[in-house]
Amino acid sequence: MMLWALLLTPLSIFAQTAAEDSTWLVTNYTKTEVSIEMRDGIKLFTTIYKPKAEGKHPFLLNRTPYSIGPYGPDAFKAFWKSYSMAYLKCNYIIVNQDVRGKYMSEGEFVDVRPYNEEAHKKGASPTAIDEATDTWDTIDWLLKNVKHNNGRVGVSGISYPGFYATMAALSGHPAIRVVSPQAPVTDWFIGDDFHHNGAFMAMDGFSFYSGFGKPRPVPTTKGSGGYQYYTKDNYKFYSDMGALKNLATAMGDSIKFWQDLYQHPNYDIWWQNRNTRKYVKNIPSHIATLEVGGLFDAEDCFGAWNLYKAIEQKADNNNKIVMGPWSHGGWARTGGEYLGNVRFGKKNSEWYQKNIEVPYFNYYLLDKGDIGKIHEATIFFSGANEWKSFYSWPPEGMENRDMYLSYNQSGYLLRRPAEGAGFKDYVSYTSDPMKPVPYTEDVHQHRTNEYMTDDQRFASRRPDVLVFQTDSLKQDMTLAGPVTADLWVALSTTDADFVVKLIDVFPDDFRYIDSIDGKGNGKDYPMGGYQMLVRGEIMRGRYRNSFEKPEGFEPYKATEVKYQLPDVAHVFKKGHRIMVQIQSTWFPLADRNPQQFTDIYHCDNKDFIPCDIKLFLNNKYPSKIVLPILK
Repeated sequence: MMLWALLLTPLSIFAQTAAEDSTWLVTNYTKTEVSIEMRDGIKLFTTIYKPKAEGKHPFLLNRTPYSIGPYGPDAFKAFWKSYSMAYLKCNYIIVNQDVRGKYMSEGEFVDVRPYNEEAHKKGASPTAIDEATDTWDTIDWLLKNVKHNNGRVGVSGISYPGFYATMAALSGHPAIRVVSPQAPVTDWFIGDDFHHNGAFMAMDGFSFYSGFGKPRPVPTTKGSGGYQYYTKDNYKFYSDMGALKNLATAMGDSIKFWQDLYQHPNYDIWWQNRNTRKYVKNIPSHIATLEVGGLFDAEDCFGAWNLYKAIEQKADNNNKIVMGPWSHGGWARTGGEYLGNVRFGKKNSEWYQKNIEVPYFNYYLLDKGDIGKIHEATIFFSGANEWKSFYSWPPEGMENRDMYLSYNQSGYLLRRPAEGAGFKDYVSYTSDPMKPVPYTEDVHQHRTNEYMTDDQRFASRRPDVLVFQTDSLKQDMTLAGPVTADLWVALSTTDADFVVKLIDVFPDDFRYIDSIDGKGNGKDYPMGGYQMLVRGEIMRGRYRNSFEKPEGFEPYKATEVKYQLPDVAHVFKKGHRIMVQIQSTWFPLADRNPQQFTDIYHCDNKDFIPCDIKLFLNNKYPSKIVLPILK
């Protein structure tokens, strides 16, 4: 979500220097600023970068709430600092637009404005609009008013613009041939950005909306500043803030979405209508789609995987997915060679740009090249650090394997439940929301990207974190698909959260070899015994049976909590161990559950109480992790 100027960050796949490319762009392109009128009379501010070259050219459209600046007919966007230059060198007409209600566009901005099915029916009122109709009207205007176009349109967008790209596909405009939602916002309650399985990701939400959500009464070229923090220690800041009602006070009354969020604590129709996957059946067959995401995206990992799956299930078009070793939008702003302390071996972003995205767009918009080698799913496997192609995802040959949590003197992951011979019937821990488990060992003001691969040794040493692991693996084990946590628990209170983390434990003598693994971030971090977070996810316990109708726990009663973690693509190498950590706080990444079945958004500091939690490990109540093993 928080990519304010993603395409302005340094990354070029070409030999020419940035200075040469900037000169080339100004020499070979013209820039025009226009206000395009929508069907209801609202005008959207749009920039058009048009090649001077002869011939007919396709459009590449990006709609964003993050500003299309710099503004002014002579102020060129710094495309030369990104791989957008690939499209400019192919003489694309680049169109950028401030969405309705943002920056220089007129109208009212609505966060993840729902798809309006009535607006797309024959004879619909011109006042019936959504982001899809705005896309349709924009494209109609471009086709009629921009000379020397070839009648074809491609649309792309990363993060929030990925939501608008999906809406472009839902418009069904006949000129659109290809759409690429990248790290797309799809469902802000189940898995993207501000909620994961109903747990509120308060740190990201507050940091983002304290600036982005401020009202903009009239069109402007200026953005709004965010909250002025009094400390750079986010653990301290959110601890001091306490209950969510105190965050609301700090946010103030002017930010509408923040108020809406507090009024919709459950997955009601308000949230459901903002789930773009609900409508993808309306994507027509003539629009090809390419979902792109990062295996280690802290914001919209859920969106990329699950938008792809929804389109596969509901639409009838050419639909493909690419997932690489990136953080949020990393394919457009990093080299993709490492994240934090973990290395991925090569310039994976450059490989993706050259071999997947640009050829895909050129094929549909310029009739150039062959995309026969781009398979249904192109997935990077961390651990092995290699790209693999599949005809489906999850791939054929994937089998779910139950790994049972067991414990005697230490925790084990076993193929069957273990009882007797010193194995415990259950293990327990106390979750104290006043002393929550931090999500990372370091001190930061804002949430890091690197936590998605961070060393988890700091957490495994806490008494309120349960640890289970295999022996050293005798052969490689490849995971390809979603991970399922199936826990049997008993609480001393009426609610709690559950965090499950899948971890790759490196051998004690492990070290990277620069010639094979790349040089990494340049820091001399001790990698022997490193506990790499492969995937972690939280589940708010009250939603274990329904996101629409939460229910409390009956104290001391054995209760199943089963949920799915986002897909993984990772190879646990021979000599490594598979570890699972289980805890009930993940702070301040996720807000603290008061551990009582109460209204979390409006409760008081005094409502937060400790909870004693039993995790059962026997044949009657077999807690387990289900791993997607690729044979």
